[in-house]
Amino acid sequence: MDFSQTFKRIGLDFKTLDLTAAPPLGGRDHLRLRTLVFLRWLAIIGQTGMVLLVAFGLGYEINVGLCLAIIAASVWLNALLMLGGRSRSQLKDWEAAVQLSFDTLQLAVLLGVTGGLNNPFCLMLIAPPTVAAANLPTRQGIAVIGVALAASISLFFWSLDLPWHEGQSLYLPPMYRVGFLAALLIGIVFTAGYAWQAALEAKRMEQALEATRAVMEKEHRLSALGGLAAAAAHELGTPLGTIQVVAKEMMLALDKDDPLHEDAALLVSQSKRCRDILKTLSQQPETVDEVYDQMPLRAFLEEVAEPFRHFGKTIHIDISTDGGSSSAITIKRRPEWLHALSAFVENAVDFATTQVWIRVDIFDAHVALSVEDDGAGFSSEILGRLGEPYVSTRHSDVKAQLRHKPGGMGLGFFIAKTLCEYSGAAVSFGNRASPDRGAFVKAMWRRDQMQISGLEL
Repeated sequence: MDFSQTFKRIGLDFKTLDLTAAPPLGGRDHLRLRTLVFLRWLAIIGQTGMVLLVAFGLGYEINVGLCLAIIAASVWLNALLMLGGRSRSQLKDWEAAVQLSFDTLQLAVLLGVTGGLNNPFCLMLIAPPTVAAANLPTRQGIAVIGVALAASISLFFWSLDLPWHEGQSLYLPPMYRVGFLAALLIGIVFTAGYAWQAALEAKRMEQALEATRAVMEKEHRLSALGGLAAAAAHELGTPLGTIQVVAKEMMLALDKDDPLHEDAALLVSQSKRCRDILKTLSQQPETVDEVYDQMPLRAFLEEVAEPFRHFGKTIHIDISTDGGSSSAITIKRRPEWLHALSAFVENAVDFATTQVWIRVDIFDAHVALSVEDDGAGFSSEILGRLGEPYVSTRHSDVKAQLRHKPGGMGLGFFIAKTLCEYSGAAVSFGNRASPDRGAFVKAMWRRDQMQISGLEL
């Protein structure tokens, strides 16, 4: 049993949504050519400005012509790309990797003629692999990172002297240069890794929010069925009236002893019944399902629990109030609430040993709903991250869940939590206090928040 059962009830399928596929090394949208061209222009301006500042502002010895020739390579590349008229197009992954590799090598050559690892601007070698890690698939991202690492190591063995005062040279100790190289290599790898992780989390969150939006859109379509029924009643009224008139004429034209007379009379009565139904739909589309839409709180909770009573676990429902009978309390049956609570109950049933409790506590100021079980509880290592997408919720067989079960990824729990918070609830979760064992999930609303959301208790 997994959360996918809950979402199939409203027409969602994890297979069609493809929500469990994690993007490779960033795996975000393709880079636009315009983005790389713009970043390259910034680099060109910065490199040119620093060369001119060192040569004419600080008066250091530097081969200005050679440096400008190296910078001109980037200028020519940008000019060719802009003349190609593809500035607004998206690059293929390998095209972006080639351009980022070029930027890395161009910067490395410029650093090589201006001091190599003695030049503090070696730090800029971190930029291209970071962009690649955040935006390109695994293979292309690793390729750009590899180019940056190779370029950094090459600068350790080959470079011209660092520009310095005329007639003077600056030589750093070899051990310092080794340490600087190690720091640069580690910086490239770790910064790219951070960018990859951030992009991965952003993509997963985007997928999870897209699933939540799909749930909400489904609920909006369901709520619009009343209006569709009224429109259908209006359109069907005329042809149904024609059928009724023709049937009456047939009945009057036939003798009562004719076998077809009884069939014609039946056709008249049934068409009249259809017209009455359509009349009801067209006059009160919003209250056709009023009995089903507004229901006792206990009946609503029973509806939540019913699909899970056949899995060998006992589900208890407990309603507590400050005063008055709980049987008089009604709730507006909103499908998104049904699915959110069903997800919590399904998770509890999945991991309970024998018992699950659904508790509702109603007070003057707030309303609290909790789902508890007597299972092993939430594992301590994921308790702090629970509620995020793609976080497995329990102790049992985490690796198997990550491989095979969409529900085990924590996506269903995330969507249920989001649906509750959308209406103003504060959702908390944890493990039950000793000597009890198991986990709990609690959603708490202020009474005025529930009234604003349309949920009336």
